[in-house]
Amino acid sequence: MINEFAYLTIKTGQATEFEAAFDKAKRIISQMSGFISLNLYRHHDGMGRYLLHVVWRDIASHQDRFRKSAEYEQWRALLHHFYEPFPAVEYFETAVTL
Repeated sequence: MINEFAYLTIKTGQATEFEAAFDKAKRIISQMSGFISLNLYRHHDGMGRYLLHVVWRDIASHQDRFRKSAEYEQWRALLHHFYEPFPAVEYFETAVTL
């Protein structure tokens, strides 16, 4: 499994609209081959900052299948205009569990 993390900063005043769009976008990503789970966390300060955590079967499920798909274009159209700046995405593998 691979854990994808993206730190999202949403343009000022657009958090409500972003969350509504994300509610639609989550249905797109959840249908992708290799998708396992997703969580979107809102920062407690209410300043439009989020942490997106997606679990994939492998990194290729995200980079090669999702990012190169027609579904990604739908995801992009729904969400990318909210970001300022565009988010960095990082991948982690589980090292220790409790």
